Amino acid sequence: MKALQWQGVNKLAVGTVPDPQLRNPGDIIVKVARTVTCGSDLHLLGGYIPFMEKGDVIGHEFLGEVIEVGPDVRNHRVGDRVVVSSFISCGNCWYCDQKLYSLCDNGNTNPAITETLWGHAPSGCFGYSHAMGGNAGSHAEYIRVPFADVGAFTVPDGVSDERALFASDSASTGWMGADLSGVKPGDVVAVWGAGAVGQMAARAAVLLGAERVIVIDRLDNRLRQVEQHVGAETLNYEKTDVAGELRERSGGRGPDVCIEAVGMEAHAPGPQFAYDQIKMQLRLQTDRPIAVREAIHACRKGGSVFVLGVYAGFVDKFPLGALMNKGLTVRGAQMHGQRYIPMLLDRMAKGELVTEHLATHVLPLDRAPEGYRLFKEKEDDCVRAVFLP
Repeated sequence: MKALQWQGVNKLAVGTVPDPQLRNPGDIIVKVARTVTCGSDLHLLGGYIPFMEKGDVIGHEFLGEVIEVGPDVRNHRVGDRVVVSSFISCGNCWYCDQKLYSLCDNGNTNPAITETLWGHAPSGCFGYSHAMGGNAGSHAEYIRVPFADVGAFTVPDGVSDERALFASDSASTGWMGADLSGVKPGDVVAVWGAGAVGQMAARAAVLLGAERVIVIDRLDNRLRQVEQHVGAETLNYEKTDVAGELRERSGGRGPDVCIEAVGMEAHAPGPQFAYDQIKMQLRLQTDRPIAVREAIHACRKGGSVFVLGVYAGFVDKFPLGALMNKGLTVRGAQMHGQRYIPMLLDRMAKGELVTEHLATHVLPLDRAPEGYRLFKEKEDDCVRAVFLP
């Protein structure tokens, strides 16, 4: 079958790989109908996520048709249209019982790597390095889905492929950030990043009753999407004093909740960007924490900061003093998709959550390297590139 393979730093190519096979009785094989780029994939492309091997198939956000089921699968049949959580979870361990699915003890088949890096291993993820299990990704014609009764969800008939696709990762990640950061009615919420995850976090905050939701970015096309499809306010950080404007819009206190949806390759004007970029390129730090710093400084005293952007290791100049002295609650997580996807599909069916606008570029799989170039360089107002295998 055809698949998009990682060939080294900044190198992708569509090649031929073996068709996936059922390995365990709880597996299914899915014929991929839609799969989409993600900002975290750019970290793989840039070489910032270790333990990639030449020929690895990338991609983790997808939807498709079930074509084969293992003997223990109970919730799915051949012909079902399913959307699949990007993180792989067993559904039976202590963490899955607590609905902390991306922390599953059994979803990552290479736990020693991340146990060494982070102290404990999270679950596995499709197409995201051998540190996260070495699972083949979704930028392919077919994919094997382990623990299918836990991680795959039948799409309601009234929900289009283009809408349901984003429940796989972007919408569930964004909703998790708003939920676990404690957004409640009357809150002022600030979101750093107007990509797909940031937009979904902002929309979740709106639906959870926040009084004001403000999204911060520098790309006008993404900010226009926020205003048109999310129902939130916007700030262009290249054109305004973000910290001052957030205080002005929150009664002088600062936002109650700050959600960082940018990640390890954050951009910013001024010398702090050059400082972080040089240290990152020299491997003196693994991530650029610019947006996290801003969120911690902007958040009101006693407020909540949630880190949704992907980070790999160590950062410099982390404002620990601000965190402690302001009494902040800081959380972060990879997405617990199994916890949110059924609810999100229901909201999508009701029209409360729309995502089609995020798919600004739809391309055949053969043109996937071009799609990643457009996505990475933000050319032609690309927000996400969707591939059709």
